[in-house]
Amino acid sequence: MKTKQEFQLPKNNLKGFIHQALSWASGFEHFTYFNPNNYTFPHNPFEHILLVGDSLLNISSGSSFENLQQKLTNRSYLAGHFSYDLKNEIEKLMSNNQRLIDSAETSFFKATTIITFRGESIQIETEADPLIILKEIQQSAQDHHPQPSIQFEQLVSKSEYIQTAKKLINHIIEGDIYEINYCIPFLSESCKIDPIQTYLLLCEKYPAPFSVLYKNKNQYVISGSPERFLKKEGNKLISQPIKGTAKRGATNEEDELIKKELRANKKELAENMMIVDLVRNDLARSCKPGSVKVEEMFGIYSFPLWHQMISTVTGLLKPDTDTIQAIKNAFPMGSMTGAPKIKVMELAEQYEITKRGIYSGAIGYIKPNGDFDFNVVIRSLIYDQETETCTFHVGSAITYDSDPASEYDECLLKAKTLISLF
Repeated sequence: MKTKQEFQLPKNNLKGFIHQALSWASGFEHFTYFNPNNYTFPHNPFEHILLVGDSLLNISSGSSFENLQQKLTNRSYLAGHFSYDLKNEIEKLMSNNQRLIDSAETSFFKATTIITFRGESIQIETEADPLIILKEIQQSAQDHHPQPSIQFEQLVSKSEYIQTAKKLINHIIEGDIYEINYCIPFLSESCKIDPIQTYLLLCEKYPAPFSVLYKNKNQYVISGSPERFLKKEGNKLISQPIKGTAKRGATNEEDELIKKELRANKKELAENMMIVDLVRNDLARSCKPGSVKVEEMFGIYSFPLWHQMISTVTGLLKPDTDTIQAIKNAFPMGSMTGAPKIKVMELAEQYEITKRGIYSGAIGYIKPNGDFDFNVVIRSLIYDQETETCTFHVGSAITYDSDPASEYDECLLKAKTLISLF
């Protein structure tokens, strides 16, 4: 039985309280902090909540989605992740590449404390005493350290990237695929970082509507994701794939010109349209016939470093489709695979040099009523505190008319977000 209580925070103290709340939460085995960073977004960004728990759900490998569906009877908030490599459970695929960090393919915990942020007030819902939780948070330290100087090794060189991109373009010419998201890894070893401080810095420099700080035992995901994978609201499913990226301009005039050029760029439009068609097909597997619609096509949304082309696809869930089945039917997300999905996943495994792991998977929450919201894990650091290893991936879509050198530059632009934190 949980107890709810609302508290008013001292004026202009939200930022400091969040730091204290994350410090307090780090004493638990598991927590997930969902931060929309005050964005307005179609169908709303993430809720501003902190979910904390100490015990994982027992989810058997090989039937992860089905096991998770059975756990929804708990009628509690659940939080966790789906790794990209769960594709092997869904389709007849294999992953033999090396892991940079040995993380679970799926992991969810039951939240024993839920803190909801509402402007200058908070609501604490907990199995303990809300007032005691508040006092514990207020007594937690706000540690500040100089950010360490961390060097990331780029595991795929520019020449290797271009060579592989050309091979993938040949697959497109030969008719094997239409589009593929090709990803490359970065690695830092023997590094010590403060995940909380690094995440708060990420939000300060590069705020995003689907950002997350996620702790799973000794591993953290520090995510500045701008992309929603899938949301369920009542009987409505919402997916908002990103395809199309352009660097921000130096002046307002240049910025507006770049936005117009992105909106008119035939290559970017073709990429986005292919993924929208893929998402429509994925949602159609879970939704009532005729209910899947493209609410917005080729919307241009601006973030600190880039403009993104985002489309919104929705559908009405069939009454006989389980909550988690709807996620499984759309996973992994088309924006991180390409089309046709199964073939491009095979080729990604062939040409990429590591497993993706949590990268290009999803992190999110499931409400007691079965509604959920999950992001796409991009623009994200994955940090293992025990092995002192930090990794991230970046990628771009390869199509028939891609210029490999330009695609490589796009990858470096995305990497800049994370490298610049150190």
